[in-house]
Amino acid sequence: MKSRVWVFDLDNTLHDASPHIFPHMNRSMTAYLQKYLGLDQEAAARLRMQYWRRYGATLLGLMRHHDVDPRHFLWETHQFPELERMVRREPWLKPVLRRLPGRKFVFSNSPLHYSRAVLRVLGIAELFDGLFSIEHTRYRPKPDACGFWRLLRRHRLHPGDCVMVEDSLENLRTAKRLGMKTVWVTRSARSPAFVDLSVGSLAELPRLLHRL
Repeated sequence: MKSRVWVFDLDNTLHDASPHIFPHMNRSMTAYLQKYLGLDQEAAARLRMQYWRRYGATLLGLMRHHDVDPRHFLWETHQFPELERMVRREPWLKPVLRRLPGRKFVFSNSPLHYSRAVLRVLGIAELFDGLFSIEHTRYRPKPDACGFWRLLRRHRLHPGDCVMVEDSLENLRTAKRLGMKTVWVTRSARSPAFVDLSVGSLAELPRLLHRL
């Protein structure tokens, strides 16, 4: 690999979104379905999960079946007045990212305004050469290969030079098919063949570079 390029997912990769961020998103999406589709809370929550399981993103189901404006949905459901309190910061994250040689990008299924805000709260925005959000994929989120190709073309990247760092196996499967190296952020003791490296924390990455 002549010039390594790091492609990081955002939520549950660069920070732990499970305790506060994801529950807030789920509540916001359920409330959106209640308000704009006229559903009660139980029916809205059920439909949100149904679309998430079927399409990999609630938004896709809403676009296909209800003609929902994706920009409106993403803006309404990704408002975080208390983001500073909700984001879990790790003091080692910034030094670890600085130790990784090569260019760095964030590739997230989240909207641009939210992704920028999280990176700012984490204090790492300046370490990245680009931020590629769901708007840039034309609302075809990971694991759809279309978004990956748009990222590669936009930044003139070759997949063979890229290392995808993710918590989602489905997203890593696509990355591997395109020719990228793959790093799975997980607590699992076993990993599938398309994962090149598993780490429990990004803090482990610098000392394991020789395995990529």
